[in-house]
Amino acid sequence: MMPIRDVVIFPHMMTPFVVGRESSVRALEEAMAGDKKIFLATQHDASIDEPKPNEIYSVGTIVNIVQSLKLPDGNIKVLVEGVERARVVSISDEEGFFRAQVKISTYKVEPGQQLDSLISRVTGLFEQYVKLSQNLNYETMIAAIRVDDPARLADTVGANLNLTIEERQELLEIFDPIDRLTRVAEVLDIEIEKLNVDRTIQGRVKRQMEKAQKEYYLNEKIKAIQKELGRGEKSEIDELKKKIESAGMTKDALDKATTELKRLENMPPMSAESTVSRNYLDWLLAVPWKKKSKEIRELKYAEEVLEADHYGLEKIKERILEFLAVRRLVKNPKGSILCFVGPPGVGKTSLGMSIAKATGRKFVRLSLGGVRDEAEIRGHRRTYIGALPGQIIQMMKKAGTRNPVFMLDEVDKMSMDFRGDPSAALLEVLDPEQNFMFVDHYLDVEYDLSQVFFIATANVLHTIPPALQDRMEVIRLSGYTELEKMEIAKRFLVRKQMEATGLGKDQIEFGDAGIQGLIQYYTREAGVRNLEREIGNVCRKIARQVVNNESSKEGKEKKQPLAKAVIDGPKLPDLLGPWRFRDLEAEKKNEIGASVGLAWTEVGGQILTVECTLMEGKGKLTITGKLGDVMQESAQAAMSFIRSRAHTLGLPRDFYRNLDVHIHIPEGAIPKDGPSAGITLATAICSALTRIPVRADVAMTGEITLRGKVLPIGGLKEKLMAAHRHGIHEAIMPKENEKDLPDIPDAIKQNMKLNFVESMDEVLRIALERELSSLPIPPGVEVQPPKAEEALAH
Repeated sequence: MMPIRDVVIFPHMMTPFVVGRESSVRALEEAMAGDKKIFLATQHDASIDEPKPNEIYSVGTIVNIVQSLKLPDGNIKVLVEGVERARVVSISDEEGFFRAQVKISTYKVEPGQQLDSLISRVTGLFEQYVKLSQNLNYETMIAAIRVDDPARLADTVGANLNLTIEERQELLEIFDPIDRLTRVAEVLDIEIEKLNVDRTIQGRVKRQMEKAQKEYYLNEKIKAIQKELGRGEKSEIDELKKKIESAGMTKDALDKATTELKRLENMPPMSAESTVSRNYLDWLLAVPWKKKSKEIRELKYAEEVLEADHYGLEKIKERILEFLAVRRLVKNPKGSILCFVGPPGVGKTSLGMSIAKATGRKFVRLSLGGVRDEAEIRGHRRTYIGALPGQIIQMMKKAGTRNPVFMLDEVDKMSMDFRGDPSAALLEVLDPEQNFMFVDHYLDVEYDLSQVFFIATANVLHTIPPALQDRMEVIRLSGYTELEKMEIAKRFLVRKQMEATGLGKDQIEFGDAGIQGLIQYYTREAGVRNLEREIGNVCRKIARQVVNNESSKEGKEKKQPLAKAVIDGPKLPDLLGPWRFRDLEAEKKNEIGASVGLAWTEVGGQILTVECTLMEGKGKLTITGKLGDVMQESAQAAMSFIRSRAHTLGLPRDFYRNLDVHIHIPEGAIPKDGPSAGITLATAICSALTRIPVRADVAMTGEITLRGKVLPIGGLKEKLMAAHRHGIHEAIMPKENEKDLPDIPDAIKQNMKLNFVESMDEVLRIALERELSSLPIPPGVEVQPPKAEEALAH
C-alpha cells in the first residue's frame, strides 16, 4: 500500500504521478518486484509527510503499475491504471512501508429499463458538461463514455469532473454502481448549472469590455482625425488643466477642481457622471476669481455722471461720492451695502446703473420679487438632477468681474415657504464680516463677495426682516416736489419719449404750463413714472396727427404742412380728456367738523380728510372708514382728551350724554392705519362740538396723548410733499420732528408755513378759524348746556 496526496484514483483511470517519499519508493519497488499491483489510498492531510494508518482514507484503488521512470533527482515518475476499488481491513508497517489487507466488494447489476434510463441521463448530462467546459476534448470524452458497464461509466465520468478531493473520495467510496451513477447525475446537474452561470457572467463581461474597447477605439480615432485637421493637438483634459491653473482660484477651490479633473479623466466620456463633473468644472472656471474692473476714482467725473443722469437726490449723490473718496484713500476697502427705500418710480434702479457708470464697474441686477426658495440664493447640492448654482453666483458669472455693482431689486417682496427662507440666506451675502467666505451649495467652496458693491431696493422697510435691515445702510428716496418733477421732465422724460415716438423738435414742443398741467391734473404720485407715461400719451397723439397729415399729402388733396404742436395747459384736455384730479386749491372751504390730515403710504405721502358729525343719542362713539386698531385707539384717545378738557373748550361737562359722535375717513374701501392721525381726529371732534370751522388750508400730522401732548411721527418729508402737491400752504407737526427739517426740500420750506407744536392747545389755536376762550371756568360756576336742538341745527 502507498498513501497518495492531492489525487483520488478511480478504476479504469490512467494517472501519472511522482513518488518521492522513502516509504513510498520502497513500496513501489516491492510491487515492481512482484505482480506490479499496488493499493493506493489518499491521505486526509496532504501536508503530512509520514501519515499514520488512521490519517489515510480507508477506501482506495488497486492499480497496475504500467510504467515507472527514475528521475535524476531520485524521485520516480509512475503511470498507473486503476483496476478496482477496495476497502482496507488492516494495515501493517514492518518492512519500512505499508502492507494492507483489503476487501473487494463485487456488485452485480441487473439490466433493465431503469438502468438504461439512468445511463442515458448520465451520458446526456456529461455531453452537456463537456460542451460547456472548455478544458475537455469533446470527441475523446464522448468516446470514453460509450460503455455498457454502469460501474465503468460512473467512474469515467467522476474522474473527469472538476471536483474537490473530498467530493472525489465520496464518489470512490460508493461501491454500488447504481448509487454511484445516481450521485454522478446529481453532481453533473450542479456542475452544469455552475458552468451556465459562469458562461452568462463571462458573456456579460465580454460585452461590456467590447463596448468600452469600442468607445476607446472610436475616441482615439476622433483624436487622430482632429489631429490631422489641426484641431486636436491638445486633449480636452489638458485644456481644462491649463484653464484651472490660470483661473486664479483659491487654494480650496484649486484642490477641489484638481480632484474633480482626476475623476473626470478616469470616467468613460459618455457616462452621465462625467457630464455632472464637466458641468461643475465649467462653473468653477466661469466664476471670476481674479478679474476686476479698473475703477474710476475721479470724484469730478462721478459727480458729472450723477448730475447728468439724475436731478435732485442730493443726499444719495453725496453718499456715493463719499464712498468713492474712501476708495481713493484705502487700498483694499470692504464692499459697500446700501438699501434705497422709497415709493415706485423715484429712480432707485436707474440710480444703481448710474453708480456703476460713475465708478466704471460692471452692473448686474437680480430681482428678488416673489423668490421663496432658499436655493435661488445658495444654489442646489450637486446630488440633485439639474442642480445649478444660486443666482448670486450666476450673476457673478454674468458680470465676469469680482467687483461689480450688484443690485438686489425688490428685496422687500421676498417670501418664504417649505423650501426655506431666502431672506435668511441673504444675511451671509450682505454681511461684510462674512461674505468674503460665501459658500454656494453647488460650488461647495468659499467665494469672496467682499469686493462687490451691493445695492438693495425696497418700497417699504417693515417687510424686510430686522436682521437683514441691520446689515444695510438705509437711504430713503422720498419722492419729488413739483419743481423737481418739472426739471426731470424737461431734462430727461420729454426727450426720451420724443425719441421713442419718432418725433423731432420741429414737430412738438412741451411748454412749462403743459408739463405743470400734466403734473397737477393728470398725475398724483411720489415718483415720475406716470408723468413719463402721460408725456408718452401726448407724444403718440401728436405722432398720429403727423402720420395722418403725411398720408393726406401723398394723396390728391394738398394740405399745408402741419404746424409744430406746442403743448400748453389748455391743450391737455383735448389730448388726454378731462382732468383726472381736481384743483383742490380752488375748492377749499372752511368747514365745521372736517380737518385735513397727512398720511404716509407705500407710494409716498397722501392727504386724508377726517369728518366728524354729531347726532342725538347717548354718548356713543362710531368710527368708520376701514381704520386699523391704531387709528381707532387714536380716535378714542382724542375723544377722552376732549371730554377731560370740556370746561376749557366751553362745553358742558356732560355734553356727551345726549350726543352720538360719528367719525368717518372717506374712501372706506382702502385700509388705513398708522400712529399719526391723533391731532387730526381731535381737531375734527373739537370743531364739531364747538361749531367753529377748521381751516381748510392747514394740514396736520401727529399723535395725541390723553394729556394733550403731541407725539412725533415718521415720514415727515413724504407727508409735506403730499401737502405741497395738493396746494396746502401751512402744516402742523410735532415739535420733536423739527430735527427732520434738513431733509425737507427747500421748495417746500419756502412755499409752506411749518408750525411745530407740543400740545393740543397750540394745534387748536392754529387749525380753528377763530380762537377758543382759553380762560378756564372757575369752580362753582355752572355753564348752561346748549340745547340738543341748537347743537343739531347745524
